[in-house]
Amino acid sequence: MILFYIYKILSMLLTVYSFALIIYIFMSWVPNARATSFGRVLASVCEPYLEPFRRIIPPLGMIDISPIVAIFVLRFADMGLIAVFRMLGAF
Repeated sequence: MILFYIYKILSMLLTVYSFALIIYIFMSWVPNARATSFGRVLASVCEPYLEPFRRIIPPLGMIDISPIVAIFVLRFADMGLIAVFRMLGAF
């Protein structure tokens, strides 16, 4: 039973982080939104994760698709958690 709760907490953290990334991405469309204190906090949380993807994936013209790939990786990690915790008998 405890494994199930560990899974739920980890899955919730991944979901919250995904939403933080989405908010951070949308903030790039609003002028000076990232210059606010909330924007700086989100940048300090999101940029370390996005940086490796930006180094690997070049922008397509003016469009940076690396955040999309980063969110997909988080979703795949969540699916991997499901598989691992199923093998451990959490479900």
